[in-house]
Parts: sequence; structure tokens; C-alpha cells
Amino acid sequence: MDDSIQVLITLAFTDEQLKKITEVSPRLVVEMIVARKVDEISEDVWKKVQVLYTNRVLPEPEKAPKLRWIQFHWAGLDHALDKSILHREGMRITNMSGASAPQMAEHAVMMLLALGHHLPDVLAHQKRANWPSGRWELFNPQELRGSTVGIVGYGSIGRQIARLLQVFGATVLATKRDAKHPEDPGYIIDGLGDPGGDLVNRLYPPQAVCSMIKECDFVIVTLPRTSSTRGFMGAKELEAFKPDAFLVDISRGDIVDHSVLIPLLREHKIAGAALDVYPVEPLPADSPLWKLPNVILTPHIAGFSPQYDERAVDLFIQNLHCYLQEQPLYNLLDPALEY
Repeated sequence: MDDSIQVLITLAFTDEQLKKITEVSPRLVVEMIVARKVDEISEDVWKKVQVLYTNRVLPEPEKAPKLRWIQFHWAGLDHALDKSILHREGMRITNMSGASAPQMAEHAVMMLLALGHHLPDVLAHQKRANWPSGRWELFNPQELRGSTVGIVGYGSIGRQIARLLQVFGATVLATKRDAKHPEDPGYIIDGLGDPGGDLVNRLYPPQAVCSMIKECDFVIVTLPRTSSTRGFMGAKELEAFKPDAFLVDISRGDIVDHSVLIPLLREHKIAGAALDVYPVEPLPADSPLWKLPNVILTPHIAGFSPQYDERAVDLFIQNLHCYLQEQPLYNLLDPALEY
């Protein structure tokens, strides 16, 4: 009886990474075909595949009759939720939640420090070769120590942010869909995150986000993009900011309403913002955000890291062991929640 499992990988991994995957079990027959389109992979290959590791290469159900599990290379699945193969009965869908937590948490904390210590203003004076008068008043910092940081969405990224903030002595508040259960059931890299939900001073349900925001000196948005989170940070939420508070957005582009945010930043009803994601990407050259002096703009790079593929392979290997042992997989898609 042939109990082999055909695994297809459509992204480029190194020989060493492929070796680590293959060594999980002699039952695995691993094939890597770097592709961006379904038709770049032969029909014969699709007919055999049982496990697919991919980003966007998704066959129609009839093309891959044996496919039972799709592991995505990124955490966000909103681009794929309408694909029919995901809705096949018994199909298991997993994402990479947790693999980008270290670098995204570092990016967020970097932006907290940059905003709180007026880095945009400092660099503007540097560019003009100007030693400003009244520098004590101009650059009086909002220190992280003693500040209150609110995290909108207490997932793997938010939990790692909370861990990093412990050393700064900040109070951490956060929203969580099920605030009565603070533990993290997803994939966690050893030594990172907040598995038990012990590093947050208070958890709020999403419906109480405005109450949380009113308490915060900094607010970080880390929500996934789903039908329920689009526009989540709208007028009511953004107008709840203290005028000396800062926003950091490393979520997805449709979650913060920029039509509300931009006037609030321009009128200094929000002290400043660091944005990594936008409703339209690339950010159009005529966007007023480019010219706002109290805004730091980065081109959707918070998740970038030279270690990402290695972390992704480690998670995939953990899931392969679970799959072979018929145990629950990490980061299973909940269709009702869309993540």
C-alpha cells in the first residue's frame, strides 16, 4: 500500500530548507516548482498533490482531486477567501500567523520611539543644517516608560509588541475578539509572544475600543483584514484619541479610515502617526500624507525580514508533523472569522 504524501511548494526555498522539509518523514514526496500561475504547473503534478504550500497559486477543485491541505506563506488570507478550492469539504487551510511577529513588533516599537522622540522633526532640522532654538520645548519627548500603549488586535504581533514593551515600563492595553480568553492558541515561536495573556494590563472587547483609546498615549493597529475589520478605525475611534497621542498602523490598508485620519493629523487632534499600510498601494504621489510633518510613512515593509522564510519553514514543519500524526494544525482558517 502506497502511503506517500505528495507535497508541492510553489515558492523558492533554499536546498537546505527543502532538505529540512523532506527529512520530516520518508512518506513525504516534496516537489518545488516556483510558479505564479496555476498553468505553470502540469496537470499531472496537480493530480497527485495532497499538500500545497503556496502564496497565490490555487487550482480549481477538479484540477487537484487529492488536495487536502493548503499552507499559505503569509498570514493574511483575504486575497484568497473567494477561491472555490478553499471551500471543498474537508479542506484544511492554514496561514503563517506568528512567523512575522518578531520583525513587525520591532518595527512598531521603533515607530513608537521615533514618534515619541520627535524623530521626523529632528531629521527635518538636520536636512536644513539647522540647530533649532528652543530645542528643549521642540523635542520634549513622550517617553515609553510610564506611558500607556493600546494594541488594537491582540494576536501574535500584538503579543510580541507587549513582550518588547515590558522592558520599557509601559502599561499595555489591548483589544481581543474574545477578551475573556487571554491565552494564545496559535503558533508561537519559542520565547516570544504572550502565550498566556499575562503581559497585558487589561483586555477590552472590540466594542470597547474607544474606551481603551481614550486612555492611550500610543495606539498600534495590528488587526487582520476581514469583512468585520474593514473601516474598524473610523470617525468615532479616531476622534477618541487624545490630542497628544500617536497612531501606529501595521495592519492592512482598509482598517484605518484615512478620510478621517488625515484631517485629524493636519489639525493636530492626533499628535502624529506612523503608517506602513494604505487604502491604495503604492501610496499615490498626490496623497496629502506625503507632506504632513507629523507623519512617518513606510512602504508596507514591516513584515520584511531575511529570517522570514526560515521561520515559515519551521512553522510548516511543525504543521507537517501534526498532519502526519492526524493532530490539529496550527493556524487553521476559521471561515466565519476569515482568518
